[in-house]
Amino acid sequence: MKTVSNSLNVSINFNHIIDLVRQLPYNEKVKLEEVIRREISSDRSVDKAYTHLASENVLAKEWLSPEEDEAWRNL
Repeated sequence: MKTVSNSLNVSINFNHIIDLVRQLPYNEKVKLEEVIRREISSDRSVDKAYTHLASENVLAKEWLSPEEDEAWRNL
């Protein structure tokens, strides 16, 4: 039995994609819109989580400084 790879390496840019989308029938454009909306909404939640994690180390350096301890000393 022969195995076929499902991957395909194609060099394509944004304008190529736009040209291809313009050729789609209306109902296919609607399906594509739904897929893009799902991708965008799932990316946002992932981005927020990564932003939080990426910020934590930077903020810790600011918070864990003698200057910061001094600023909060009287509270």
